[in-house]
Amino acid sequence: MSALNESDLVFESAAELFKLLATPVRLKIISAVCNGERNVSELLEQIDTTQPNMSQHLSALYRAGVLAKRREGTLVYYRLESQKVAQLCRAVCTQVASEVEEADSTEAADRLLVAPRRLRAGR
Repeated sequence: MSALNESDLVFESAAELFKLLATPVRLKIISAVCNGERNVSELLEQIDTTQPNMSQHLSALYRAGVLAKRREGTLVYYRLESQKVAQLCRAVCTQVASEVEEADSTEAADRLLVAPRRLRAGR
């Protein structure tokens, strides 16, 4: 495989990972299980979504190898399987949080992330 093809593979893989993580509910799920496993009911207490929607997101994260699961009776517990994904999410969310805190003192054009609602509202 040539260097260009290897590079393409890296970028394609990174894009697929970002696509998987591009949903706030999935980021919240990852955050919730960073410090230990949680069952679906516990996740629903922390994350404002419906049970079917939660199950869909958990399934996608499980299929991608981000989460692992175990069954105990009728309950299914999810835990973080990929520490690399956790580190990535932590780094990105920490950076975005610091930018949000600085938003009042920073020109909009200088920010990496501008709130989409503000853009649509023309503010």
